[in-house]
Amino acid sequence: MQLVLVHVLARPHYVREVVGRDLDRRLPDLEGSYEEGPPSLIDLAVRDRRWCQGNLQHMKVVSARGLHWISRLHLLTGIGSYLTAPLWLVFLATGILISLQAHFIRPEYFPKGFSLFPQWPEEDPIRAAWVFAATMGILIAPKLLAYIALLFNRRERRGFGGALVALLSVLIEVLLSALIAPVMMLLQSHAVASVLLGHDTGWQVQRRDDGSLPFSELLHRYGRLTLIGLFLGGAALAVSLSLFLWMTPVTVGLLLAMPLAALTARTDIGAALRRMRLLVVPEERDPPNILRRANELTLGLPDDGLRLGELLRGNHALADAHLTALEPATPRRRGDVNADLVVAKAKVAEAQSLDEALGLLTLKEKRALFSDRAGFEQLLAMEAA
Repeated sequence: MQLVLVHVLARPHYVREVVGRDLDRRLPDLEGSYEEGPPSLIDLAVRDRRWCQGNLQHMKVVSARGLHWISRLHLLTGIGSYLTAPLWLVFLATGILISLQAHFIRPEYFPKGFSLFPQWPEEDPIRAAWVFAATMGILIAPKLLAYIALLFNRRERRGFGGALVALLSVLIEVLLSALIAPVMMLLQSHAVASVLLGHDTGWQVQRRDDGSLPFSELLHRYGRLTLIGLFLGGAALAVSLSLFLWMTPVTVGLLLAMPLAALTARTDIGAALRRMRLLVVPEERDPPNILRRANELTLGLPDDGLRLGELLRGNHALADAHLTALEPATPRRRGDVNADLVVAKAKVAEAQSLDEALGLLTLKEKRALFSDRAGFEQLLAMEAA
């Protein structure tokens, strides 16, 4: 089990909307639809990039005729959930620039023109404190209300391990979410800019099992975020210690981006938390029948998890259908390399037969190869030979 950073009170659920007779109803307690969370921050960012593109595309749908106003509100909520990231970034940058200007540029107490009194710089720490309190209330109040509701539901309370364990899980989730929020702010701001510039994300292969990351991948993905954290912290400290402390929730999250990404992807940490019953939802403690059956079928699969040889040899129609479903390769950034796919292609090129190639490939490499058009065509050519 990976350490999945989700709201501890968020239930896997299936949401159905019934639109008709001016009525929208949401039924969050319907069971039967479950999805695993991404095993690492990188995989979370990949999925979030797709969701960002989908939500921003709703800008062209929200004004369509015939939609109920609640449906429009749902669309606007999804759009706003991603636009808030660049707005937060602009707010932080503007605040730091204003602070730097006030610190290094002498204010004009007596501007040009007639004036009976000097113009003193305006500061309102009371309003700033109220803004901070309101922000914390908006972020934490839903979690607190959900926890209070949990206390009055015996079945839910026992499913989350009891009142005390659930409270500890909430506190851990709040801390981790606060540290990850600045990282996601920059990643989502980049995603919004990319979507608005017309860059299509495509549909990349998403890992569901092991989320472990090598140091080189961590450095490539989060090294720049660490440098941004250093810059923001240094700029704040250049103004005053109070501003530096005020910016700590943002700078600390960015400075810890690499260790956070590494630690939250480790399966041993997730397993340890599960043994302590922390960050565990009721469906993990007492899985529904559909999940039990899915786990049983998964355990009954072959070791490689995919019947690659049978698919290639005995069912050409299915192989052709799979090839047709694969999207053409999309342009990638220089240095953005799928290591599993590169290694898989190299092993296939050196193999003398299809059986040898399949024997050399690991499960990750097989999945990467089967998800790539050129790689799958390489296997088909070997099978035909």
